[in-house]
Amino acid sequence: MSNASSLKAQIKAEALRLGFSACGIASVVPVEEEAWKHFTQWLENGYQADMHYLERYADLRRDPSLLLEGAQSIISLALSYYPPQLQKENTYQLAWYAYGKDYHDVVKSKLHQLLEFIHTIQPNVQGRICVDTAPLLEKYWAEQAGIGWIGKHTQLILPKKGAAFVLGELLLDFELPADLPQKNRCGDCKRCLETCPAQALIESTQINSKENTCGYGQSFLDARRCLSYQTIENRNATLSTETVEALDERIYGCDACQKACPHTRYANAEETPKEFHPSSELMALEKEDWQILSLETYRRLFKGSAVKRAKYEGLLRNIQAVKGKSCPKK
Repeated sequence: MSNASSLKAQIKAEALRLGFSACGIASVVPVEEEAWKHFTQWLENGYQADMHYLERYADLRRDPSLLLEGAQSIISLALSYYPPQLQKENTYQLAWYAYGKDYHDVVKSKLHQLLEFIHTIQPNVQGRICVDTAPLLEKYWAEQAGIGWIGKHTQLILPKKGAAFVLGELLLDFELPADLPQKNRCGDCKRCLETCPAQALIESTQINSKENTCGYGQSFLDARRCLSYQTIENRNATLSTETVEALDERIYGCDACQKACPHTRYANAEETPKEFHPSSELMALEKEDWQILSLETYRRLFKGSAVKRAKYEGLLRNIQAVKGKSCPKK
């Protein structure tokens, strides 16, 4: 076994030991033409809403070699957030990934450990850790690295595991043998598209393109409609009538497309790290508790949580919208 092949095998073993559910390798090359066209079309359609940061650093997004001098390999990793316990149906709902600690912190910590491990074998290797914030098409690279495929709900699906995963990447200036992309297994299924309560998933005309070899060509996600965007990224004081009608009991994010996906039946909470497990206090909250949520309780309950992304005022706005009342002005 060559030095590179041996290092690859050791990296994958260490990634599993650290709790990752999947680890794959892709070679650092520019994003393929059809995938890039689909991404730029998504932007041109305005589907990014007011997340204008996605419009910046196009050169880096297209060519990840610009993110790390001499970059040759992208290690893509997936960490499960499928919860061991679900919220009661008669209370307000959070997206599964928000039950525990902020995934940015958890994944970064594990990637630092992985990079330190690599340095014990190859001390001179340079690496860059990316977790959602770098200008990198992470689902595309995860697909290229062979750990899954991009489903019609635009999320990465891992075979026999589902899509309840957050992703992280480690760029290295060392060439590792690349893995092969997996076959897209969505087939004719459209459950996610049909189930989306806000009709935010739009089937793409690129789906039949012979040149397109990645899931980016299957569908578009219109963030302007998406309940995850509306309840988290949208900073307006009130939500639109259309959004409120689609919310049901959701006050932070939405898992409707995941719950509808047949592959979710394979999700295994035993792979989910303890950092993502919900607290007993969170799981015990009733609607009445949410409706009188104080700033102090919010800070205690969501310390180090991704829910802080929506801020206290945003969460109150969502609660009031679901309750059927307008959010009081500050």
